[in-house]
Amino acid sequence: MSTTPRPDVPRVGATYRVQVRPDFDLDATAGLAGYLADLGVTHLYSAPLLAAAPGSAHGYDVVDHRAVNPELGGEAGRQRLLRALRAVGLGLVVDIVPNHAGVAVPAANPAWWDVLRRGRASAYASWFDIDWERGRLLLPVLADTPDALDDLAVVDGELRYHEHRFPIADGTGDGSPREVHDRQHYELVSWRRGDAELTYRRFFAVSGLAGLRVEDPEVFAATHELILRWATAGEVDGIRVDHPDGLRDPAGYLTRLRDAAGPVWLVVEKILEYGEELPDWPVDGTTGYEALAAVSGLFVDPDAEADFTALDTRLSGRRTSWPDLIHDTKLAAATRLLAAELGRLAALAPDLEPAAARAGLAELAAAFPVYRGYPPEGARHLAAARAEAGRRRPDLTGVLDALTRRLRDPDDELACRFPQFTGAVMAKGVEDTAFYRWSRFVALNEVGGSPAHFGTPPAEFHRFAAARHVRWPAAMTTLSTHDTKRSEDVRARLAVLSELPDRWAGLVAGWTARVPLPDPAFAHLLWQTAVGAWPIERERLHAYAEKAAREAAVSTSWTDPDAAFERALHAVVDRMYDDAELHAELTAFAREITPAGWSNSLGQKLVQLALPGVPDTYQGTELWDNSLVDPDNRRPVDVDVRRELMARLDAGWRPPVDAGGAAKLLVVSRTLWLRRDRPELFTGYRPVPAHGPAARHAVAFDRGGALAVATRLPLRLTRDGGWRDTFLSLPGHTVTDMFTGRVYSGSELLVHDLLSTYPVALLAPTDSVEAAR
Repeated sequence: MSTTPRPDVPRVGATYRVQVRPDFDLDATAGLAGYLADLGVTHLYSAPLLAAAPGSAHGYDVVDHRAVNPELGGEAGRQRLLRALRAVGLGLVVDIVPNHAGVAVPAANPAWWDVLRRGRASAYASWFDIDWERGRLLLPVLADTPDALDDLAVVDGELRYHEHRFPIADGTGDGSPREVHDRQHYELVSWRRGDAELTYRRFFAVSGLAGLRVEDPEVFAATHELILRWATAGEVDGIRVDHPDGLRDPAGYLTRLRDAAGPVWLVVEKILEYGEELPDWPVDGTTGYEALAAVSGLFVDPDAEADFTALDTRLSGRRTSWPDLIHDTKLAAATRLLAAELGRLAALAPDLEPAAARAGLAELAAAFPVYRGYPPEGARHLAAARAEAGRRRPDLTGVLDALTRRLRDPDDELACRFPQFTGAVMAKGVEDTAFYRWSRFVALNEVGGSPAHFGTPPAEFHRFAAARHVRWPAAMTTLSTHDTKRSEDVRARLAVLSELPDRWAGLVAGWTARVPLPDPAFAHLLWQTAVGAWPIERERLHAYAEKAAREAAVSTSWTDPDAAFERALHAVVDRMYDDAELHAELTAFAREITPAGWSNSLGQKLVQLALPGVPDTYQGTELWDNSLVDPDNRRPVDVDVRRELMARLDAGWRPPVDAGGAAKLLVVSRTLWLRRDRPELFTGYRPVPAHGPAARHAVAFDRGGALAVATRLPLRLTRDGGWRDTFLSLPGHTVTDMFTGRVYSGSELLVHDLLSTYPVALLAPTDSVEAAR
């Protein structure tokens, strides 16, 4: 699709992510515009806006690419949002979902409905990645009972199964409901058969999300026409692309999107493994998970790694190897959750015995070191996977060699599909399983993180930031998203445990002994999470515990819940609230480490906001936020409280660092103001070393005029005697701290003077501060 690129796309300087949804629609979002302008962002960053499955709380299950979701307010609501944003000088960044479409409610998706009705003859048959050679399209919606089809009915010319509705092909509606069913282009089967037998590509293991073939120019045009119309009209300044790893040809897709959308800000939700580089795609960068890992790790004490390894071994009764764990969880994902996709791949290697082909492909996927290989590094990743798979399964040497030869050929259909599979295997095996089993130090169990790498030393962080400034200066940075396992502030408090390994070991060993759980590794994860989020409402912790345990899939699971284990699990959670002594101990310890957690929170927030890139603030996290994994992180945000606090800050109030969280709002707003109003101060990157006895506790960098300073490892700092005569070297001109308003001059600045009020500072030339806002 050709468009006329806009030459005047506004610079996206900072974003604020809002989970637009039916209970917080476009009009409610429009009501945030004034507050977001006051906060200092330049753009609202919305969840997907296109028509989604009825009642969708997230919007990633798009059912109609031609329309704005009517449950959000439709096109009229979008126009009202645009007017509200423009009135205060803000722009819009939208989230799009090219990889898949929502099909859980067939009647809501006109294209899918037509495919079910007409089969391969449908004009939309080429839209979806369906294996038509395998016969009827399988839909896993039935109860897992032999007589489930007895509940079929024909109503108003449709086939009905309880609340599910399906079309009937022309001329096939006579006879009993079963006879009608047997004539359709689709077959309704048990929900349990989906993972093993499905005949269409899914988003991960979600049968209600069917893969789209956007590599087909006609499908691309049809599914992107509305979004591109918005971009051409100047109604969208940025686009976030969801899950590019799922696409058949991500590079080709992004090239087509860039050509069609013009110079809008374009970022991709590409999760990079530790040390991995983003391919040279025509984008502005990623959505920032690698920055999250680097920034959060900066506040973890690497010296505590051995202590936490020993503790986890004692608690779980075994020593767990991260490489072995993720191999096992990825292999299970490949052979169980994604068995249907594995079978489709194996069928592309007919010269191999089917079971051997499946085993070889599963081992290669389990051993693949990144989500997906891309040129030029893809060949190296494949070679590493082949070596590791051969080490683990020498009996498959011949099969692995044969498969690897095929996978090296970029024109081979097997080589085109295998990368889509490895990304799904990594996501389901690591993010959604291993992160819930590996309990050594859960602050590091985060999307884009590497739990095996215990923290980020300052020198490594500065190398990361400097490289980012050179290569991806407009990539997004973030600390919390709708997909993170724990909010930034929960992780910041958990980072404090790395400064208290012995203290934590004693406490958690006592708690787990008094309130045992049959799964001791999961118990360690649960206690860490409780301490990180405490105080947390009982029902929220119950919901988290059950979801996390089912994701771990050790003692219970989504497909086969273990009622006895889950009763024991909920009993542990209840003891945290109902056992007076235990509750008091948990509360006292959480209260004890909270001030250091606040210090970490302010430090990592300043670093993230001042880092090279475009900083995003996830809804509500400008104050303290103790959210856990979704749906907990989609709870309503009290904007009125934030407006009131902002007004007090603007009137000159300098808040204490306390439970109200206004200190975080101060850091966020003043840093964003300076970035927005004086962008020339953020055009470089230079580490600024501290000198003196506590130098290791200061992280500082100069962005080209704006100098950020943060405290790391605050408890050790206190134990070691504080800052004492530690100092920073300044450029010599007069600077003002954006947070306190204090003015400093001279070539050396004592850190204890600078950080006497807050554990962070943002220094800028005094004349620049006066010009900001």
